[in-house]
Formats: sequence, C-alpha cells, structure tokens
Amino acid sequence: MSQFPYPPLAAEGSVSSCVANGIADVIFGHPKSNSLPATVLAALAGEISSLDSRADVHVVVLRSYGGGAFCAGASFDELASIRDAATGKEFFMGFARVILAMTRCRKPIVARVHGRVVGGGVGVVAASDYAMATATADVRLSELAVGIGPFVVGPVIERKIGSGAFGAMAIDAGWRSADWAERHGLYARVLDSVQTLDVAVDGLAQQLAGANPEALSRIKAISWSGIDNWPRLLEERAAMSGTLVLSEYTRSAIASFAGGAR
Repeated sequence: MSQFPYPPLAAEGSVSSCVANGIADVIFGHPKSNSLPATVLAALAGEISSLDSRADVHVVVLRSYGGGAFCAGASFDELASIRDAATGKEFFMGFARVILAMTRCRKPIVARVHGRVVGGGVGVVAASDYAMATATADVRLSELAVGIGPFVVGPVIERKIGSGAFGAMAIDAGWRSADWAERHGLYARVLDSVQTLDVAVDGLAQQLAGANPEALSRIKAISWSGIDNWPRLLEERAAMSGTLVLSEYTRSAIASFAGGAR
C-alpha cells in the first residue's frame, strides 16, 4: 500500500506533493468533500505545471483526502459569492487552467479515485491519462441542476467518453455508477476496495516510473493531439459559465444546494 505522507488538511483547502523514485504523488483536498475553490484550483494547476519541468519525475499520481468523495466539484460557497461576470469567468478559468496543465504535462497522470466524483471533479478525472477507481466511485455532472452546464469541463469529458455519453450526463444530472464510467472510458479500471485500488495504483506508478520517459511523453502527446484550440475554447466557456451563474435561477438553486449534499 502507498506510503504517501498525507499532510494535515487546511481549513481553506490544500495541495501538496511528494516525489520519490520517479513518482510524484500530488494530493488536493478541502474539508467540504474535497470541493474546489479558486485557491485550490490555482495551486493544483501550479503544482502539476511545476512537476512537468522536473527531470526526476516520470509519472504523477493524483490523489485527494479522506474516505468520502474524491471531489465534489466547484465550491458552492464561492459560486454563491460571485457578483459580476468578470469574477465568474475568472472562477471558472480555474478549472480551465487545471485541465490545460494536466493535458500539457509531459508526464502521465494517474488518478486514484477513492470515492464519488461530481461536476468539475469529473473534468479533473477526465484530464488524467489513466484513472483507477473503487466500485463506489459513482460520477455525476450536477451543473444543470443549479442552472448552469458543464461547459468548461465539457471538452475534456466528451473527448474521454464520447459525445453521446457526455450529452446524456449533461442533460440527465443523476448519478452514474463506477461500472458505467469504466464502460465509457472515464475509468480504466474499477477495483473492489480502497486496498486493492492502492495496490493497483502503486503497481502502475512503479511500472511507469521505470519506463522510457521519452516514449511516455510521446504517447501522451499523441493521446492529447488536436486540442490546440482549447485555451481559447475553455476561456469562452468560462465566460459563458461566469454569466449564467449570475442568473436569478442559478443563484436561487445554488443557495438551496449549498447547505446539502449534491
């Protein structure tokens, strides 16, 4: 089982990393179900970009805290605080920067998905190169339920699972099982417990750490070819989301959701 040293989780959220034997373990989290406020998004994008430049890193393993949700998506508290379109766009650009950092990173990124994934978190998983999950790691795109849509994360999710499956997730904002996510390519493997997940993640990370870095880099470049327009596209989508989040419908829906489970 992994010996990754999980540092204390800060009240405002945390992102940290540990590098050993060619493997960079990156852990992000927030006390509210590992949601993603702007500070965590910025730190996560920065951490991945920084690791990309390190010659001693051959593979990145992405983790989150605790035994509950892997990621609850956008911070509802922060969404509720947005008062103008410029601030809204900048918040959603945080997801764009994480997706771009992950897809541009020349090192393969393996996601260790120990629990449920919601909204923007699904985009983070889709931007990884290989995701392994437990059988309880159900997925949901909840954006429409609060009056917006999965616009910024949409391109990377659609690329990973196909337009039909993405459209279904976006329109029907209900839960899909981990098995569904595996069948549609979001997860590469589904394991029956956290213990078997850790064994599988550690085994793959060690295998990739010993592989030819140049070959891995070229495989990744081929896998993410054809996305040169994403910086402009994701910025346009962030502006779209930043405007929609100001609507009366969305503000009311966010207020009602903020106090409960998604």
